[in-house]
Amino acid sequence: MFVERDGTNPAPARKPKLLVLVGPTAVGKTKLSLTLAQMYDAEIISGDSMQVYRRMDIGTAKATPEERAMVKHHLIDIHEPEEPFSVAEFQERCVPLIRDIDRRGKLPFIVGGTGLYIESVCYDFQFSEAGSDEAFREEMETFALRHGADALHARLREVDPESAERLHPNDQRRIIRALEIYKVTGERLSDRLKVQKRVTPYELCIIGLTMDRALLYKRIEERIDLMIEQGLVDEVRGLLAQGVDPSSLSMQGLGYKEIVSYLEGRATLNEAIDVLKKNTRHFAKRQLSWFRRMKDIEWVDMSQMGEFSTQLQFVRGIIATKLTLTR
Repeated sequence: MFVERDGTNPAPARKPKLLVLVGPTAVGKTKLSLTLAQMYDAEIISGDSMQVYRRMDIGTAKATPEERAMVKHHLIDIHEPEEPFSVAEFQERCVPLIRDIDRRGKLPFIVGGTGLYIESVCYDFQFSEAGSDEAFREEMETFALRHGADALHARLREVDPESAERLHPNDQRRIIRALEIYKVTGERLSDRLKVQKRVTPYELCIIGLTMDRALLYKRIEERIDLMIEQGLVDEVRGLLAQGVDPSSLSMQGLGYKEIVSYLEGRATLNEAIDVLKKNTRHFAKRQLSWFRRMKDIEWVDMSQMGEFSTQLQFVRGIIATKLTLTR
């Protein structure tokens, strides 16, 4: 044990406080997060892998300029749509942000639905380099072009069914990376994640929002109808006109790939919207499955809480038991 020269033990380093709000798309994270952030003098860090892209606002349900004026947001609009973004980069950017926000006397507050990204920060995952095989990567890209996204996804399911369950068939870059890790190391990506130590460097409070499945699906469909009214089709059309490659990772996101199929004449608008609603329902189910496996989450069923004021009071009670705050 380390002892100071005067014979006393040094005070343990204070852990930064970290508030986290997770849950599936359309469950109600935005309204609650803005209210909590104002109450606790917090700054929000987006935990969404798509909100990093500029000019992709409607389809990612990004906080509006008015909402960002109410509460400072981070990790929004930091990449062009053609640029890749990874969990490792999220972690590299997020950890210093947490320290900086905490150092300035404010509360770091991660809000989002990208499970691996958020978990990697909460528990300081170590991303050792698994090596790369450029030739194999190009081979898989060619395979996907010739045989389609579902065929590539099926290859991953053969060697790593857990990762295949977590990754959407359209998430080509991450699917190829999982296949590449297996080829280079002989290890499954899912197994590598399991051996990560779930020890947090923070004074941590994770709140998970859920609700009745039928109600959640209804909210998802209403949100997509609103996105169409707000101009999602024009947003996607504009990205294509600016030269954004429809095969880029950002354009494989929900709301973009489906509308591209309409704009390229492969589906009617109604067909594209129906596919988008179906894909978003499946995505919400995968989000919940991921969060259900995470430790330390305090769950709040929004469909059983009644009015927003009741939901807010319940959540504040959870925060009071987890974080030592003066507010």
